Amino acid sequence: MRILVDTNILLRAIQNQNPLCAVARKALKTLHRQNCQLCLTPQNVREFWNVCTRPTDRNGLGISVPGTERHTRFLERYFTVAPDSALTYSTWRQLVAAHNVLGVKVHDAWLVAAMKSHGISRILTFNASDFARYDGIECVDPQAP
Repeated sequence: MRILVDTNILLRAIQNQNPLCAVARKALKTLHRQNCQLCLTPQNVREFWNVCTRPTDRNGLGISVPGTERHTRFLERYFTVAPDSALTYSTWRQLVAAHNVLGVKVHDAWLVAAMKSHGISRILTFNASDFARYDGIECVDPQAP
């Protein structure tokens, strides 16, 4: 089974001091042991890079570019990156219009569009409410994958 991993899981998994770090890591390990194919999109990687390299006083992690590059190479090695396509774009356009998507929620809509265009119906996320409006998308709680 294929499952998209939301950026919030990836970020928590590298923050040893974050109380959700152990939960994120355990969920990823459990799904891997269950032979789930863990997937990302280029959007996840962009969001991950953004937060990693953003200064801590701007709600980022303040990780250097070389440090972020190491983390990103790890993601690319152990996760399947589902590429963007014309189908992703057209699906996204339909979703944002049909669901009246506003502001930063367009990014979640892009993840859903990528999922739909790649036949992925499950997403591992700490933010299930962000995806509740979309039919055919099942949110997996990281505390009980």
